[in-house]
Amino acid sequence: MNPKNGSKKRPEGGIKQKAHGGEAKGSGVEEEKKPRRYYQQVIFRDWCKACGICIAFCPKDVLSRSKNGEPVIEHPEECTGCRFCELHCPDFAINILDRNKREGERPSHGQ
Repeated sequence: MNPKNGSKKRPEGGIKQKAHGGEAKGSGVEEEKKPRRYYQQVIFRDWCKACGICIAFCPKDVLSRSKNGEPVIEHPEECTGCRFCELHCPDFAINILDRNKREGERPSHGQ
């Protein structure tokens, strides 16, 4: 409360504003695009019990169910390499492989 006039407004000049770093969008500065990474999904059918956890956790709906209820790779090009399916699979029945990886290079884990 302002003691001079009893109002709840801040005195002029007392308003804090967020500082923005860098250029605003549309300012003509182009961002450098990273090359798209591609991933291969591998399902070990002998290990899979068709619980559906991998399907439920996939943020891009790469996986879906077959008529038998087993996971199938429906949209492999949409995979971002987040590995949510791989990390949450209780049977270790799915792996995500980086197809851009060079020989001897460590996995990127979606980065």
